[in-house]
Amino acid sequence: MGQDSIIKIRDLRTSFFTQNMEVRAVDGVTFDVPKGKTLGVVGESGSGKSITAMSILKLIQNPGKIVGGEIEFKGEDLTKKSEGAMRKIRGNEISMIFQEPMTSLNPVYTVGQQIGESFRIHEKLSKKEALAKSIDMLKLVGIPSPEKRVHQYPFELSGGMRQRVMIAMALACNPELLIADEPTTALDVTIQAQILELMKDLQDRLGMSIIMITHDLGVVAETCDYVAVMYCGKVVEYASVNELFSNPRHPYTVGLLESLPRHDVDVEGEDLAVIRGSVPSPANMPSGCRFAPRCPHAREICNTLPDLIEDENGNQIRCWMYTDEWDSEPEVKVHDTETTKS
Repeated sequence: MGQDSIIKIRDLRTSFFTQNMEVRAVDGVTFDVPKGKTLGVVGESGSGKSITAMSILKLIQNPGKIVGGEIEFKGEDLTKKSEGAMRKIRGNEISMIFQEPMTSLNPVYTVGQQIGESFRIHEKLSKKEALAKSIDMLKLVGIPSPEKRVHQYPFELSGGMRQRVMIAMALACNPELLIADEPTTALDVTIQAQILELMKDLQDRLGMSIIMITHDLGVVAETCDYVAVMYCGKVVEYASVNELFSNPRHPYTVGLLESLPRHDVDVEGEDLAVIRGSVPSPANMPSGCRFAPRCPHAREICNTLPDLIEDENGNQIRCWMYTDEWDSEPEVKVHDTETTKS
């Protein structure tokens, strides 16, 4: 990892504070996004994927706060930037597509006004110039009759078209980094495929880097170059997409992949494999490896948190099984949590 990356995140920690406790939503996240490539960030709900994305843009609001770490973008640490400086970066150098376009688009402004806002703020264009460029952006993302659509309101468009409008807004100023948070969740599979194909095509044409946040490993396999697997606010594995799917190493990654339906395997009479148990409560997080209570391989050593170790190929793993200490550890499992059939 490292040398030719658009953004480098090191030991990022973001917490939410209540009267009597600190919830560590992002707890020491480290990864890089290589220039011109797509990094998939995967994990169950509550693993910290979206909070990591919001932290990059410094959009965390009270009672949340970035409490430590670095977000190095083009050589500068974003955690040290003022709000004014971040406004110049958001939507210009780094853009984000949010999960649900209907809640992200303003219902009282036309799509042309909303796309054009980026041009007016960052490029100081007039209303007429911004409208013309908004039409060009709608053409770019494949919306038919853009001269008509530019004057319509979000409720007049289908879900797929609204998502394309969101992409048009995000790409308005040719960002170097695009963060896509579950960009196809609410769409049917045909529209989903079109949106993903559109993003890949625009990436090839514009040369931007993408962080693709998703729980869908099928989307990762189709669109990503690298994958960071998150669990309970930590990255537990980072690898190239080919390496991750052909040779998953962390027990959590293995569990995720084994629980996928397979069209090429006859499972008649059998149920899908599942990861036993559930994600621990932030109020009662295990002291050691976060996955240990659900892991079929857990031993006594797993009551101590393992470090994120990197191999000679730049792949990373946070698991005692890949350390010298594991070989000297007695083979006594401390949790009866074998991956079961359900």
